[in-house]
Amino acid sequence: MRSGAVGRSSDVNLWRIPLGFSLASLILFGLTMIPDVLDARGVIHLPEWFTIGGIDDARAILSAMLSCVSTVLALIFSVSLLVLSMVATLFGPRLLYRFLEDWVTQATIGLFMATFIYLCLVFLVTHQDPHSTFIPEVSLITSWFLVIASFAFLIYFSHRIAASIQNPDMIGRIVDDLQPTVIQAHARGPQQGSGEDVSLAVVEQQIAEGQTVKCKHSGYVQKIDRAALVAAALRADTVIHLLYRPGQFVLRGEPLACVWPPHRLADFEALIERHVKIGRHRSLKQDCEFGIAQIVEIAIRALSPAVNDTFTGVACVDWVADALLIVADVSLSDGCWYDRGGKMRVRVPPLRFERLVKTAFDQIRQAAAENPAVLIRILDTIRRMTPRMRTEDARQALMAQADAVREAATTKVLVKLDREDVEAAWRRARPAAEASSVSV
Repeated sequence: MRSGAVGRSSDVNLWRIPLGFSLASLILFGLTMIPDVLDARGVIHLPEWFTIGGIDDARAILSAMLSCVSTVLALIFSVSLLVLSMVATLFGPRLLYRFLEDWVTQATIGLFMATFIYLCLVFLVTHQDPHSTFIPEVSLITSWFLVIASFAFLIYFSHRIAASIQNPDMIGRIVDDLQPTVIQAHARGPQQGSGEDVSLAVVEQQIAEGQTVKCKHSGYVQKIDRAALVAAALRADTVIHLLYRPGQFVLRGEPLACVWPPHRLADFEALIERHVKIGRHRSLKQDCEFGIAQIVEIAIRALSPAVNDTFTGVACVDWVADALLIVADVSLSDGCWYDRGGKMRVRVPPLRFERLVKTAFDQIRQAAAENPAVLIRILDTIRRMTPRMRTEDARQALMAQADAVREAATTKVLVKLDREDVEAAWRRARPAAEASSVSV
């Protein structure tokens, strides 16, 4: 957790790459001016064909390119703002960061900004007075290539925007990002080992006896540097109990962590503040629940009365099932992190698969209570997922959702045919759960 505004700010921005391109244009201008200046002083001689005309031709070409690039640059900003507005409406404001951090958008803005700056500089040095005329031939040719490259990249930018605002593409990219997050969130570092499970009674006793570290700023836990905390706890022979996992919100002044034994507290206040990052937004770095919540948010907006997009709702059910299978294929951590000797050094509240199931289906089921197509798809998805679950608790969580879907269908006013279809889908899901339980 960083102090001050830095720790609470988002890491996503739209200016870093454009700023880098702009600075690069200054360097490029300096490099291309070297042969132009040497040619003007007679040190070197550029070929005759390496020219685009006189001073009037050069300034006319530069003026035309400047006008064109500035117009397109303004258009790109307008399109970007329009896309962000559409994303906030269709997908939700929590997905805006995906478009802000898209390298194609940033590179397109940066390339046109760099070209504009370069053209301005070339236009300024291209002059004629009673004593001399200076036409930077190399810089002019470079300007032409920059404009061509900018417009070529604009075509790819348009394609990228058209593809990214489609619902299936957006949902699929969320799932793609979820898999490395799940692996990273539960991977152990080279200096970390494994040990025997620590009982809940021992954990509660250590928390009760230890001293707490207060949270200095309200926000979401975004990232925990577990390796650094384990190493520090090993050196001091202590145990650190973090009271919140990534994705949970901490209020200012609330206990953020507990250090046991208590006399080690002073050594760890700054350490915990440095290695537990708190921010205003949830992050997908270690919070796999956030990825599922993003898909659910798209589904809720699609199933709202204002939109009523059943096909997107069904697609969200399909992809959220894939996200759950990604998590199910990875052994979720019990929240305990050990040193090489097998002694617990850091504990984070574990994320249970049962909670992810509720996150995935609860709000979609509630929003689709009067939409039999989505309810039937949820039941069919549960039927296909259940045999692939590793634990009985996971299977029971899915069947609880299936029963809830059935109950929701019976409490709403559905026509007889729709109720029969929901009931048939529920009956198909129930044997799959029973068969998988018996096989285990």
